[in-house]
Order: sequence, then C-alpha cells, then structure tokens
Amino acid sequence: MKKYLAEMVGTLVLTLLGCGTAVSLNCGVDTASVVGTAMAFGLAVVAMAYTIGGVSGCHINPAITLGCFLSGRISRKDACMYVAFQVVGAILGAAILFALTSTDMVLAGGTTTGANSCGDHGVTVGLIAEIVLTAIFVLVVLGTTDAKKGAGNFAGLAIGLSLILIHLVGIHYTGTSVNPARSIGPALFEGGQALGDLWVFIVGPLAGAVIAAGIWKIVGEE
Repeated sequence: MKKYLAEMVGTLVLTLLGCGTAVSLNCGVDTASVVGTAMAFGLAVVAMAYTIGGVSGCHINPAITLGCFLSGRISRKDACMYVAFQVVGAILGAAILFALTSTDMVLAGGTTTGANSCGDHGVTVGLIAEIVLTAIFVLVVLGTTDAKKGAGNFAGLAIGLSLILIHLVGIHYTGTSVNPARSIGPALFEGGQALGDLWVFIVGPLAGAVIAAGIWKIVGEE
C-alpha cells in the first residue's frame, strides 16, 4: 500500500507544482514563462524521483507505468493500482491549485489549473505531439532505469532534464502532457476545451508508451 500512496503523493506534487507554475507565470505568453514552466515540471520529477523512487520507482505517470508493464517490470495488479492512485493524486493536486487560484483576481480570465488543450492547432497536431514526445520520454525512463544498462542514481536527474526539454518543445502545441493523470486532474476543474480535448491527452501518451516499450524491446533488451 505504501508504494501506491507514494505514487499518489508524487503525482499530486507534480500536478500542483508543474501546473501551478504554468498558471502563475501565465505560460505561453513569453519565452520566460515557457522556460519556467518546463523547468518546474522537470524539477518536480527530479525532486520526487529522489523522494519516493526507493518506495515506488516514482512513475507518477500512467504512460510510464504502462511502459514498465509492457516491459515486464511491474505486475498487472500493481500497474492498475499505480494508475488509479496517480489519477487520484492528480485530482487532489488540481483541486488544491484550483482552490488557490480560482479566487485570485490577478489570475482572473485565464486558466486556473494549467490544463492541457489542443488550442488552435487542432487535435491531429496535438495527438501527434503527445504520441511522439511521450514515446521519447518513456524511452528515456526505460533506458535510464534499466537494472543492467541504466544510469543508476543519476536516473532521476536524466529523466527530469529530459522532461524539461520535452516541455520546451511541446508547450507551444498542447501545453505538454505526456502524462494522462496530469491532464485528467486539471481538466476536471477547468472544463470547456480542456475537458473536450482530454481524450487526446489520454490516448496520445498511452500510445507513445506502447511505442517506447516496443523500441526498448528491440534496442535495449538482450
């Protein structure tokens, strides 16, 4: 049970701090806000990796959990429980953020949760971006955490830095999800287009995870 709770807490922190930074910096308005938001998500992953990595492995992302399941690193039961607790954690994180920002007049008129949407780019572009970027991210996770070929204690840092890079590329198109739980929580509170586009941020990352697991089986496993 401890590892499931760890996943919940880790996903809560990622959602609250990552999306909270996006809201506070009004992400997308200028280059500094994009860079700041990208760093927030990456640093949140680094922090949680070294906090709960020894308890649960710090997936805090259903796409990563799916990739690990397909690679034989986690059981079906644990995979299902991980995803369930990740979604709960994301909802709790989004709820806290919504409570903090929804009555803040400085933020009135903008997103209060940092929710994902395809915006003016359309669902096709959004879906492609989420599939490709998630595949890259999950591949990094599978490679750096491999028991024989991985980066050992530096895995958390490598994963966090890669997430920063992925956000720098993806924010323009979708706000960057590569994490269904991180998208589900905020969308429930944001509503509107964020909720309408939510399927993109579930299907895209999960498809990317399947691709990453397939690539790793070809290039990484003996």
